[in-house]
Amino acid sequence: MDFSDRLAMLRKQRGLTQQQLADRTNVHLVQVNRYEAGASRPAVDVVKRLAVALSVSADALLFDEDEYGPDEDFRLLFDGLRILTDQEKNVVKSVLEAMLLKHRISACKPAISANEKIASIDITASGKGNQ
Repeated sequence: MDFSDRLAMLRKQRGLTQQQLADRTNVHLVQVNRYEAGASRPAVDVVKRLAVALSVSADALLFDEDEYGPDEDFRLLFDGLRILTDQEKNVVKSVLEAMLLKHRISACKPAISANEKIASIDITASGKGNQ
């Protein structure tokens, strides 16, 4: 999906007409129509105004979801980090790094089959594993 399609889709999802979007962004109606038709591309300052008017990030207008990093929930959480102290930010960073490390380590462990799991349970239950 390109910019013009995303702009039209977001506008319609918000229940806005092109005129309403034009009024909210101080952009002429004809220009909004041209953006949605793909006949023109807005300048950066206009993208910012469009994003604010549609209550989305500029990334949501410019990129497909798989092109621009974390989903909206995580983006909002990361935006909230600004209010934390440096010490609190370091704690959050350490927790995230630990979780990612744990994930990488568990991804490297070879998967064992169900039969191997049952065999290890049998050995433990019979007491042979404690010799």
